[in-house]
Amino acid sequence: MSYDYQYVTLRLVPRVEREEFINVGVVLYSQEAEFLQAAFDLDEDRALAMAPELDLESVRAALEAVCRVAAGEHSPSTPHLDRLGPRFGWLSAPRSTIVQPGPVHGGTTEDPAATLEHLVRILVS
Repeated sequence: MSYDYQYVTLRLVPRVEREEFINVGVVLYSQEAEFLQAAFDLDEDRALAMAPELDLESVRAALEAVCRVAAGEHSPSTPHLDRLGPRFGWLSAPRSTIVQPGPVHGGTTEDPAATLEHLVRILVS
């Protein structure tokens, strides 16, 4: 069976005013497959080459928080969203922080988890 999906690439934007970024993760959502998951691959050397003063622990914490929200975990600093669609909407909404979602893209897949891994490999790693 084939499923429609949407995804956003997560961007590391160390200095928002410069509008420079590197891709660090992907969030993939498929309503039909009831799938929402995020994955990331933070290349610390590349990030530090772009911004030597970067706090890598904060970046990693922000990326891990995105993964927890996608997985449906609740915390005091994130909204309580039980359904996948609203969670993806919150994760894909534009924001001016160090980790930002890119534009929403779509496709079809037979295996959303494998597609997420593939997207991280080709867009991030």
